Amino acid sequence: MEILCEIMHIRRSSYYAWKKKQPGKHAMEDELIKRMMQPIFNQSRRTYGGRRLQASLKKAGINASRRRLSRLMKAEGMVPKQVEKWHPQTTQANEVHEKAPNLLDQDFSAERPNQKWVVDITYIPTKEGWLYLAVILDLFSRAVVGWSMKPRMTTALVMEAWKMACAWRQPPEQLLHHSDLGSQYTSKAYLDLLREKNCQISMSGKGNCYDNACAESFFSTLKGECADSVFESRAIAKTNIFEYIGIWYNRERLHSTLGYLSPLEFEIREASVQ
Repeated sequence: MEILCEIMHIRRSSYYAWKKKQPGKHAMEDELIKRMMQPIFNQSRRTYGGRRLQASLKKAGINASRRRLSRLMKAEGMVPKQVEKWHPQTTQANEVHEKAPNLLDQDFSAERPNQKWVVDITYIPTKEGWLYLAVILDLFSRAVVGWSMKPRMTTALVMEAWKMACAWRQPPEQLLHHSDLGSQYTSKAYLDLLREKNCQISMSGKGNCYDNACAESFFSTLKGECADSVFESRAIAKTNIFEYIGIWYNRERLHSTLGYLSPLEFEIREASVQ
């Protein structure tokens, strides 16, 4: 190297000073990780923290400690948005047409897909007024298997979500269907649909805020990650929520309770080992 410096008329001190400035292996790895982190973080709607980023990078073949990721996130100004955790609230039942026993009894575990479904309704604020969202969750994987959105909270809203879920999942007889005591779920028209499939019909106790905790928790996640502000219109809200549920939540979003897999990834993995 000394001979080369003489040929190029470069001082050896200048060469070694330049060499010290070149990034080492660790620094180059940091740059690679940062380039991989940013699109994952943005895709998560800036909600992923160290654990989910670590799991996402691992799926891409990159192993990095949470301490390292924390340092790089801080350097890049990547501060996860805080999603408010679900807090139980007591709600009053609407007009109850028919009441069923609480067969679920807060047992939110399931051994297989299409064994237990929980359903609920929430409202999404838009500048045109409320948009009501009805969902059906499979307790095995927490996948949203059916959903519907309408400007009014009617029986038709929940019936559409049910029909979507049945078309996609083809549930077997004796599926346990759990709802609250809302008039949409206790209506004769809706219960007739459940009885056509020979479902086990389960309903929450009056005023018991924990009986449908999984559905409420999903709504808390959705509102924190997707519907955390007032939409300009119902049409825009529908598009965003459809993309969130159908593309992001079911297929991509990592769940800590599922071993940092998405709901559909979890179902595929479990099916492959049976």
